[in-house]
Amino acid sequence: MFRSGFLAVTLTVAAVALTACGGATAADPAAPTTSVTYPTQDVVSAVQADPALRAELPASTTSLTLGTTLAPGTSGLPHSGQVDGKYVGLDVDLRDAVAKVLGITWTVQNGTFETIIPGVQNGKYDVGQDNFGVTAAREKVVDFATYLSDGQSFLGPADHGPSSVKTLNDLCGLTVATSPGSTFQQILTSGADKCAAAGKKPYTVQLFSDSAPIWLGLANGKVDVYFGPTLSLKYDETHVPNTKFLGQFSSTPVGFVTGKGSPAAKAVSDAVNKLIKDGDYARILAKWGVESTGIQQSAVNPTPTL
Repeated sequence: MFRSGFLAVTLTVAAVALTACGGATAADPAAPTTSVTYPTQDVVSAVQADPALRAELPASTTSLTLGTTLAPGTSGLPHSGQVDGKYVGLDVDLRDAVAKVLGITWTVQNGTFETIIPGVQNGKYDVGQDNFGVTAAREKVVDFATYLSDGQSFLGPADHGPSSVKTLNDLCGLTVATSPGSTFQQILTSGADKCAAAGKKPYTVQLFSDSAPIWLGLANGKVDVYFGPTLSLKYDETHVPNTKFLGQFSSTPVGFVTGKGSPAAKAVSDAVNKLIKDGDYARILAKWGVESTGIQQSAVNPTPTL
């Protein structure tokens, strides 16, 4: 249950099964094109192993289990996708480069956004990666090794709806779509009383586990605004027909997650810093056109902003 101050927000949870293509279907008028090209240059194979960093992990460790969500096709780019059975994307290049530095391999297992952190807690996964923003609540149960700075932003239809959204008050009276168990849901819930305080109609929040109904909702007017990660929404603006980036609300460090006290957190963070120092990190970000989201230094459990 919500606290009394949050009752103005209507939460509609859509139980949406992940489709085979992981995004809008071809019949969906808002569907991203399936013929999207994506960068394919190799920015990982030249990365060099670092024996000193390898020694930060137990000597018997040759592979770590990594939990992440499966994003078939290209609708999850620039973060991740899967084309012809091969994982592609910014997150994929970064984790593969980290593995090269540490001299290990990843055993990738797929979960959902809501189950990966619990899976790290209970030992199912050694490491989790799914654009997890650093929050105070998450740092109580897992450790973070940061690798990006992403933001919380808004996307809407290009031909109707708001022209700009920068604050939660700009959402008053609108229907907002976002993902369950995310920092976006947390922000919308904690700010639910702002509209009433301003004498305005509250916003309605709809939660979706897949992007397909969000694109359809934006196209047919049932959703006014999509609240999601800056990196993804800027990419979507150029790949999803009739969408427009409306503005950024805030920014948050993003990191790999590990079990509390696991040596993997420092090893992964040090590997990211090695990639930054050697220029490999910059080359990976440049490949995906997201240089502005880079960080100067990876940290373990930085002070959270949420």
